[in-house]
Amino acid sequence: MTSTPPADTRVLLLRLAGPLQSWGDRSAFNRRETRPEPTKSGIVGLLAAAAGRPRGAALDDLAGLDLGIRTDQPGSILRDYHTVSDYRGRPLPAAAVNAKGLQKPTSPAKHTHVTQRFYLQDAVFVAALEGPDELVTALEHALRRPVFPLALGRRSCTPTQPLVLGLRARGLLEALQEEPWQVHKRVRERWGRRHNNADRIDLPVTLDDLDGNETRDDVPLSFTVRARAFTTRRVRHTYLSVPTDLTPDPDQPHSADSGHDPFALLGW
Repeated sequence: MTSTPPADTRVLLLRLAGPLQSWGDRSAFNRRETRPEPTKSGIVGLLAAAAGRPRGAALDDLAGLDLGIRTDQPGSILRDYHTVSDYRGRPLPAAAVNAKGLQKPTSPAKHTHVTQRFYLQDAVFVAALEGPDELVTALEHALRRPVFPLALGRRSCTPTQPLVLGLRARGLLEALQEEPWQVHKRVRERWGRRHNNADRIDLPVTLDDLDGNETRDDVPLSFTVRARAFTTRRVRHTYLSVPTDLTPDPDQPHSADSGHDPFALLGW
């Protein structure tokens, strides 16, 4: 599909899977939502943590990598609903502090605090990062021996293994197309029974593209706690035919429609 990239560039493939993931881009205060797929800021944060970069470190090289996200299993939304109160019956403290540095009580008094946090559960993504060979190779080594703990969007969301699928010499789009479907064996077999063990499946992909028709405000400029800043990028959406690692049943007629099946990932 794509020509071979220049000799000084390389593609790093990551498998982003775990019990929970959360990729917020506009969340704030008491409601923390998640996008249906990983954000660029979340991916850059993962790379920065693996490389041991402090929050105030420059991110230009990491944010400048081309990113492609393939949704192998979309998962489902989980809402974590919390109510917080003081067991002594006192009003909850406010964010403001007094002259002694102690938190002031809420005014008017607030005895219950409600928060809602949203997660993706049982989702699987393949992320492809393309950039200079030296940088991408160094990141691949860092992800295998990270300096700081790695997380899928939030600290509580740890990734399952394998996280690193390896380096590829081909282009980003071709690497995403040729990497086998990264779902659990049972999911693959269940899908195969419904589709005569078809050897390929169409999966949705989101790609960095200067001419893309959608804008995402998720490119980090700084992760400094008091000066977090982001800028925008353009993306486009498409589908890729991906190997399933299944062997078609010669005794069963192959489906005449080998194109996009919008219900395939739902198991319908």
